[in-house]
Amino acid sequence: MDSKIKTKFIAFSSQKGGVGKSTFTTLVASIMHYRLGYNVAVFDADFPQHSLMKMKSRDLTMIMENNSLKKLAYKQFSMINKKAYPIVQMRADDILETAEEFTLNSDTPLDVIFFDLPGTVNTPGILKALAGMHHIFTPITADRVVMESTLIFTQLLQDVIMQKGETSIETIHLFWNQVDGRESTSLYEIYNQLIDQLGLSLMQSQIKSSTRFRKDSEVESKTVFRSTLLPADEKLMKISQLDLFINEFLNIINLPTNGKK
Repeated sequence: MDSKIKTKFIAFSSQKGGVGKSTFTTLVASIMHYRLGYNVAVFDADFPQHSLMKMKSRDLTMIMENNSLKKLAYKQFSMINKKAYPIVQMRADDILETAEEFTLNSDTPLDVIFFDLPGTVNTPGILKALAGMHHIFTPITADRVVMESTLIFTQLLQDVIMQKGETSIETIHLFWNQVDGRESTSLYEIYNQLIDQLGLSLMQSQIKSSTRFRKDSEVESKTVFRSTLLPADEKLMKISQLDLFINEFLNIINLPTNGKK
């Protein structure tokens, strides 16, 4: 990749479905673009479901049918004076070249492009796409199947892709998602020790589990958590500890908040 391109390529990636990679792509992109003043774009290459493209359509319908959210969206877009971030649908093949061209042709300089990639390394072009990321974040849950799949996937990235040298990857970080306070802390300690022994990087911040985050699609809801058109509600961010995650995330990718909203 051309070193002159300053836009950071970031993927929330995992071999295991249902752990939150598409959710975190949306959460972080929306917080950065709408609240923190960064300019982002999203490439939805998770063929064939393309869940982020579908999510944007659902979000628009929900806002138009909900007066509280409609007022919130109007106020937001009036204040930030910029459009919703673009979501580009495509396959993993040639995604890096397309993203670089998209960056060069963008009307505004892009700070980050997020990539929602397929969940299997057998997908054509996926290894090349992963090698072209600057930072990869992998959500994990305290489940044996999830952990085994994730550790194999992460070691593949580190041992095969990064050691070959032909890569843009600077960091790979695991992070705990859907952490239930009722679960045994000793279970997390065992997994943390295993992650450390394997030489993998684990973020300090953990995302807490709560049924309140699943209510953001209700018709009469006055707040949202996951949306492609609005950032997560600040109270819900604190409850889930997503606020701590965002600070650590920005520090890892070396995008300071100074000069941004």
